Order: sequence, then structure tokens, then C-alpha cells
Amino acid sequence: MAKYRKLGRTSSQRKALLRNQVTALLSNGKIVTTEAKAKEIRKITEGLIAAAVREKDNFEEVTVKAKVARKDKDGKRVKEIVDGKKVTVYDEVDKTIKKDAPSRLHTRREMIKVLYPVMEVPAKGKKKNMKEIDLVDKLFSEIAPKYADRNGGYTRIVKIGQRKGDAALEVLIELV
Repeated sequence: MAKYRKLGRTSSQRKALLRNQVTALLSNGKIVTTEAKAKEIRKITEGLIAAAVREKDNFEEVTVKAKVARKDKDGKRVKEIVDGKKVTVYDEVDKTIKKDAPSRLHTRREMIKVLYPVMEVPAKGKKKNMKEIDLVDKLFSEIAPKYADRNGGYTRIVKIGQRKGDAALEVLIELV
């Protein structure tokens, strides 16, 4: 028996399809797809969530000094003239950052290999206001703590019925 379903596609098309659907599932929480695709998506998603649960607390918080541009009341950078040139004024600020342990960093990079970048579209729908969602950070900070006490079974497949066009069995796959 094969270890995976071919889904009637070449390997590159299949990989892109599964990456896209796993990304959509993790960003939205649920998607509607065919049963065969859902079973393949489940394998990948469960592995990602299990890795996130395993490494969720594997970091240390470090305080570092960072240079931050000083801003005026309108949010614009403050500039002063030095030697006839306009130069931005910087302040030193202490910032607390999370420093990943080597195993967590490796896990983060493996997740980045699978997940596509996701852009959040604001309610008004203007392209210039779009911002990128860090899906890997969402896995570690939101999804992993939710499933910390659970041993597998992070997704649920619910059968909806047959699709009208080709009678393929459609299912809803969602995070439990």
C-alpha cells in the first residue's frame, strides 16, 4: 500500500496543493475539501501541531538594547541637522525578546518549509493596509497551548455530502 494519496496530480502540484490547504486550515481554523485531500491534510497538520506542542516552552527571554527612532506627536521621525545633513534621532531602549533553543529554531524552520506566507486583508479591503500574519508564531503562541494536554487528534473531519458537479464526497476539516 502507498504511504500517501497521489490525488491525480504531479508531485510538485500535489505538494503545492497540500501546503496551500494546510496553511488555509491553520489560518482559518476550518476548510471544506474532498475526503481524500482532507486525510492528507490531516497528516501534515497533526505533525506541525505536535511539533509546536513539543517545543512551545523551549525558549528563554533575553533583554537587549535596541536603537529606536524618536517620533513626534504625529508619528513621524524626529530629525536634526548635523554637519549640514538631516539625521534621524535614535533612542536606546531595552527590549525583551524570545531567544529560541536550537531544537525550537529547527522546528520553526521546518514549519516555514511547509507553510505559505499569509496576508491579512483589512475590513475596508485596501491593499496598502495589508499585513503579514506570522503563522509559525501563531502555532507556537495560540494553537500549541490549546492542545498541550492532548495526545494527538488535533483535527476533526466531518462529512458534508456529495458535491453537485462530480459527486466527490465533501468534508469539513477543522481544528478541534
